[in-house]
Amino acid sequence: MPVFFYHIFLLLFKAAAFITSPFNSKTKKWVTGRKDLFEKLHAAIPADAKIVWMHCSSLGEFEQGRPVLEKIRSQYPRYKVLLTFFSPSGYEVQKNYDGADWVFYLPMDGRSNAKRFAEIVHPSLVIFVKYDLWYFYLKEINKRNIPLLLISALIEKSKVFKWYGRMHRKMFGLISHFFVQDAESKKLLDKAGFSNSTVAGDTRFDRVIEIAEKFEPIPLIENFITGHKTIIAGSTWQEDDIVLKKTVEIINDPSLKLIIAPHELGERNLNDLKKLFPNSIRYSQLSTPNSQLSTCLIIDNIGILSRLYKYGDITFVGGGMTSYGVHNVLEAAVYSKPVIIGPFYKKYIEAIGLVDCGGALVIKNEKELAVTIRELLTNTGDSYIKSAKASGNFVQQNAGADRKILQFIQENRLLTN
Repeated sequence: MPVFFYHIFLLLFKAAAFITSPFNSKTKKWVTGRKDLFEKLHAAIPADAKIVWMHCSSLGEFEQGRPVLEKIRSQYPRYKVLLTFFSPSGYEVQKNYDGADWVFYLPMDGRSNAKRFAEIVHPSLVIFVKYDLWYFYLKEINKRNIPLLLISALIEKSKVFKWYGRMHRKMFGLISHFFVQDAESKKLLDKAGFSNSTVAGDTRFDRVIEIAEKFEPIPLIENFITGHKTIIAGSTWQEDDIVLKKTVEIINDPSLKLIIAPHELGERNLNDLKKLFPNSIRYSQLSTPNSQLSTCLIIDNIGILSRLYKYGDITFVGGGMTSYGVHNVLEAAVYSKPVIIGPFYKKYIEAIGLVDCGGALVIKNEKELAVTIRELLTNTGDSYIKSAKASGNFVQQNAGADRKILQFIQENRLLTN
């Protein structure tokens, strides 16, 4: 019965995507990106290739899977790598990623699609990242006795024990091994009868450390902030931006510079930010005369946020002022910076951990944010050093998930040199 309803869900999902695609750019990319997909896969992938297939829902999951993928590529060079995405926000950014031999959208789930995909790709090892499990793909992989790993997984009680979790339990039974982020996830799996799990942690810790170690300077940013205390606000939503605007007005310090990297880079949102911060300039305009006179910089491109946090005296990670929840706090914490977030963070265990250790400070409104910033900037002694040190230590102490996964692959000879 769960499979019947799952099949209905797939039909409705596909129909909704086609109906709404003319009116939604992301949905349109989702639909058009899958056009002639099997023909493209068949033309690209040799029949005799040995392949590791990694699937990610979107960009965030890719960043979790990336450390494992790149280590597999390095340690097992005779294997080719296929990377698939479900979402356009992942595929469009990483379609030219040189760490994989092929990057494609994942064809819509279904019995015939899963069978056809498996016949073309014939993977030696399959890795799904965090979630985005698709029943017919999992069933086909299991049927062919191909090892399937789920990494950086977080298991929710509702997906195991609630009545609507039956489909998840069915899919969990098709997974060879789980690498979970925390002990609670393992406990839930054990209780549900799935003993094939390892607490490995979150591979994002490994990824942000790798980024920090390979840090490349951004000269335009260095010139913009020279001689100024700087706040880096990353992945901000409108609710975050409004709080930041009011905070800047409360602090009223013309020597303080604010750099905002918004979550949404659409022209409309960038224009709204300009109205909110009149004395601002876009990153793409930084080389223009007098650009250094602006007190606010709006980042209007993709790909530098993870490096940008290094330049802040204080970092603010957006999303926490919205019910959506805070974005990736690890990108900021890895540089041993005080991290400030809004109250909506309790869905994310890394954010909870960072708050608990003192590396992240939680604010509810602009008044609290202004007080926190003033305290950190005017008292760069104990409170600043304590918070900054806690951030960096938290990241370093939780690294190593990728090593545990690679060790499992090696010990169980899932891949061979």
